[in-house]
Amino acid sequence: MKKQPNIVLILADDLGYGDLGCYGQEKIRTPNIDRLAAEGMRFTQFYCGAPVCAPSRCVLLTGKHLGHAAIRDNSEVQPEGQLPLPSEETTLGELLRTAGYRTAAIGKWGLGPPSSSGDPNRQGFDLFFGYNCQRHAHNYYPTYLYRNAERIALDNPPFAAHQKFPADADSRDARAFAGYQGRDYAPDLMLEEAVRFIRDHRDEPFFLYFASPIPHLALQVPESSLAEYLGRFPETPYLGDKGYLPHRAPRACLAAMISHLDRQVGRIMETLDELGLAYDTLILFTSDNGPPENVGGADTQFFNSNGSLRGFKGSVFEGGVRVPLVARWPGRIPTGSVSSHIAIFYDVLPTLMDAIQRSAPSDCDGISFLPILLGEQEPRQHEFILYEFYGYGGQQAVRMGRWKGVRQNCYRKPDGPLMLFDLEADPEETTDISAAHPDVVVRMEEILRTEHHDHPYWDFKENRRPPRPAATAR
Repeated sequence: MKKQPNIVLILADDLGYGDLGCYGQEKIRTPNIDRLAAEGMRFTQFYCGAPVCAPSRCVLLTGKHLGHAAIRDNSEVQPEGQLPLPSEETTLGELLRTAGYRTAAIGKWGLGPPSSSGDPNRQGFDLFFGYNCQRHAHNYYPTYLYRNAERIALDNPPFAAHQKFPADADSRDARAFAGYQGRDYAPDLMLEEAVRFIRDHRDEPFFLYFASPIPHLALQVPESSLAEYLGRFPETPYLGDKGYLPHRAPRACLAAMISHLDRQVGRIMETLDELGLAYDTLILFTSDNGPPENVGGADTQFFNSNGSLRGFKGSVFEGGVRVPLVARWPGRIPTGSVSSHIAIFYDVLPTLMDAIQRSAPSDCDGISFLPILLGEQEPRQHEFILYEFYGYGGQQAVRMGRWKGVRQNCYRKPDGPLMLFDLEADPEETTDISAAHPDVVVRMEEILRTEHHDHPYWDFKENRRPPRPAATAR
């Protein structure tokens, strides 16, 4: 009997809608991801789970939107880690392991410290390797990574992940930046672990969740990768004045990091080809949120990382939440296809369950887009997709077909107006037309009210106000 398809879900970190060649990037080379798109399908209206890391990953792995999700913003715990997923949550890892899959989460986790309810080994993953904590992931040359609950020491000197360039050092001297690197580049160790996992489980169905920390800051990449871009762009050394670590050639470094990730995707593809698994494997490649703006030396505006979209990471405008999605399943997904189907992270869980002919949990908010991937009939469409984001002042957004509603500053102004945009006529969200379409605004307000579920941490924490909509439309 033919085994179930293998699944490889690759999640980039802060990669923008416009950072890939297949999405219009002109300065950064991404030939392997571009080939993935050429051999499969590229989505043009795909949305992440949230505009920042932890809640977006929660939405991806649980299939619940931010009105229901257990994690609705980044929230640190000490001494290491983030607010954990509760034990009662059902994740994609748990569902696939129950279906007979060997499961691995490799890369950045951010959903609960070791031994907590959110520990990846307690959320359905047989193997975890990488950064458990998002703060820890701010340095690509850490002193340790985790393999399951065990700390694995790396050959790197300890140094702070946020510091400024010394005032008495010469920023024109490359040697003055040597202290911001080490010998063991964490993303490369993660790739080797991923390749080993594929090889070890070639004869049984496997699920690889490869959550790369690239290209999130700090700006760090091996010199061999940096060399590809040195001298290609006008540069001003970044001296650490906006967080993270200094770098002598910040534009070259950001481009090199994205190309480095692209080569890692190529290595995974090559491994599948070598083992004769390509036709038995569904690959999805996406990003956890949009690119940062003016942080840590990452010149995302120079690279047009969000395309022409408004907003950056942390924003529910399109530039913060619309992300790439590339899917390949040879012999099943039509080659070179492009879809404008509106889909979102909470659709991934039911789609993958559909692909293995299993049902998603009844409390899942998503809709399978497998029929789109297979070039078959149109799937059931979302009436709406939504965000109820508890960070950056509190934000809400609803998309209904061509219409997009946005509310900002929900903590300060919970009864503030809902802006309305027509994404077909105004994809850059420049003109608020709420006054001209009060019926659309009323429906969006109703959706935000009915889809909000109070959460004991997010809604009742001292000094925290839930970003609920006004009782009546405004």
